[in-house]
Amino acid sequence: MTARTPMPIPCLLGPTASGKTAAALALAAKRPVEIISVDSALVYREMDIGTAKPTLEERAVAPHHLIDIVDPTDAYSAAQFRADTLRLTGEIHARGRLPLLVGGTMLYYKALTQGLNDLPAADADVRATLDADAASDGWPALHARLATVDPATAARLAPNDSQRIQRALEVFMLTGQPMSALLAAPAPVDHEAAQWRFAPIALEPSDRSVLHARIEKRFDVMLAGGFVDEVVKLRERGDLLPEMPSMRCVGYRQVWEYLDGEVDYATMRDKGVFATRQLCKRQLTWLRGMDRVIVDCCRSDATALAVEALENICAN
Repeated sequence: MTARTPMPIPCLLGPTASGKTAAALALAAKRPVEIISVDSALVYREMDIGTAKPTLEERAVAPHHLIDIVDPTDAYSAAQFRADTLRLTGEIHARGRLPLLVGGTMLYYKALTQGLNDLPAADADVRATLDADAASDGWPALHARLATVDPATAARLAPNDSQRIQRALEVFMLTGQPMSALLAAPAPVDHEAAQWRFAPIALEPSDRSVLHARIEKRFDVMLAGGFVDEVVKLRERGDLLPEMPSMRCVGYRQVWEYLDGEVDYATMRDKGVFATRQLCKRQLTWLRGMDRVIVDCCRSDATALAVEALENICAN
């Protein structure tokens, strides 16, 4: 293996409920695979039901990495994911096994394959100032402030998207430059990543209504399986807040609102399904801008087709 001939690493991407886990495990039954999760929710411990985390039985089929690695009070960044994945890819390959990336957090995948721009680390003092401003004026007011200094970023954020508005304003306050301009700048060359060629197979629906029905069914299964009780236990810890990244995960935010008495059960359920469908839409938008091999996840033989496509990558 040389810099001119990077080793292909199969990646199984796709929106939520597209069948990624089934395809990954089917490949693991045929090859010595170790799975690297590309999912910003699966990193959190104690969050199993609402994240549709692979079961212990599923994880016994093949080693899984980047699952249950941080406490819900902590944050996990795209930069950390990139560093961890590059390290794991090398270690798995050195063991004579096949690294297989599986997930749907496209920001993580973009950071891995396109590199990271020079954005500043989080600053507790700046964030405290912005939180105080938001408590006084509201996040829509901070969104309007962002529109004056970084209109490109503001245009793609909802007025109440507190986490992303805060980050964009923080970057501007720390650097004096719009985050959109920093993200548009070419990322530095990373020679560690250059030895691998990450090759994506995408499970995507030919009929989005089929995926929407799966999402609705899966959310109902989560609720029946104790999702609300899971969030109750997380709240009982006493150290979690609804604005933390972990509690802003799809589903958790809506159940938290229900437990706060802001909505009734039926509304919580409908909002959770809607939020998951919106996540699916964003994931598909990311995928459309990517050079990838597409497998129709609506087909009855989608798992077999995905495994075939992944094996073709391994053979090249």
